[in-house]
Amino acid sequence: MTRSLHERHRAVLPDWLALYYREPIEITHGEGRHVWDAGGKKYLDFFGGILTTMTAHALPEVTKAVAEQAGRIIHSSTLYLDRPMVELAERIAQLSGIPDARVFFTTSGTEANDTALLLATAYRGSNQILAMRNSYHGRSFSAVGITGNHGWSPTSLSPLQTLYVHGGVRARGPYAHLGDAQFIQACVADLEDLLGHTRNVAALIAEPIQGVGGFTSPPDGLYAAFREVLNRHGILWITDEVQTGWGRTGDHFWGWQAHAQNGPPDLLTFAKGIGNGMSIGGVVARAEVMNCLDSNSISTFGGSPVTMAAGLANLGHLLEHDLQGNARRVGGLLIERLRAICAQLPAVREVRGRGLMAGIELVRPGTDEADPEAAAAVLEAAREGGLLIGKGGGHDTSVLRIAPPLSLTVAEAEEGAAILERALHSV
Repeated sequence: MTRSLHERHRAVLPDWLALYYREPIEITHGEGRHVWDAGGKKYLDFFGGILTTMTAHALPEVTKAVAEQAGRIIHSSTLYLDRPMVELAERIAQLSGIPDARVFFTTSGTEANDTALLLATAYRGSNQILAMRNSYHGRSFSAVGITGNHGWSPTSLSPLQTLYVHGGVRARGPYAHLGDAQFIQACVADLEDLLGHTRNVAALIAEPIQGVGGFTSPPDGLYAAFREVLNRHGILWITDEVQTGWGRTGDHFWGWQAHAQNGPPDLLTFAKGIGNGMSIGGVVARAEVMNCLDSNSISTFGGSPVTMAAGLANLGHLLEHDLQGNARRVGGLLIERLRAICAQLPAVREVRGRGLMAGIELVRPGTDEADPEAAAAVLEAAREGGLLIGKGGGHDTSVLRIAPPLSLTVAEAEEGAAILERALHSV
């Protein structure tokens, strides 16, 4: 037991269970937008447990709701009526924008996407799925099978036949040189051509902003244009809102609303932020699709009374304090500050994002070649300076990912930007 926690981790956990930093840190507690490690060092948290601590660390409303519910009953399963689950489902159904919506709770975004795929393939009687290049939808066998990012797809085996569509990445690929309208036209033409070579496709699944892929996104309206084509073929649209939901983009409560000209999606998946760290995921679908399964199903842990109580408290706090508006205001200031910082840095290819969801793509100066070593070095330097950020990207993990809790203040945004500026210049 005298071994370090890192040594013990390596001795009993898988080699592929990645850790950040050359000397990984143990986070022991947090408050607001800050966390502390086991050595007592304080950090400004700009990654929120992978976009999961949505409102704040140790939010009093959530911790109180969890404690009170745990004091009554922790678990019962979906075989019994669950008041917190019904109440949270009612709120999410109303907020989803999907008519006659039904909600099914899971324990993660991976499981939510897995369920959406089950529903879509059962409803359509097809195992063909359209997915976006550079996408990520989770680590289950089916979710890996539709992930268009080789760094997160350890096997080509899949129960699904997946076909990949252009459009998720605006600034790379064969259409990058086009204007927005022409980009959308080209992607729609690609989709039309692809459907000419397939049979009965079940659904298109897409992240409005690709999370693990490096916070890339298409021009607004792309998925609305896709929807016209999908509707002609009876193909369902699944929007993966695991990272973009709950107002993080600032401009919209859901990412799909930037593509709403032809109506809401058929299915919406969510997770991460709604639980503020508690294990909540889920699917929203119109009743016809949700009710298409012809066999029994339950969830042992989905809709747990404790997690549902946390979700209700967290969602209530978010709406009452207009954290979507805060994400728009503070996030807009932060992204502009980051763009000013990076404007003269030849290693920065692009600063992109929306609300409190920003990405900085690094390349080898003078080239368009991704620089994952530089991204790792900036990550280390930011930690040394007291700032936690993430990284990702479909091009060799060369994108710095910035996604603080939605309650971030202007002063904290300035503080984080200053630390990141020093980290970028140090590399």
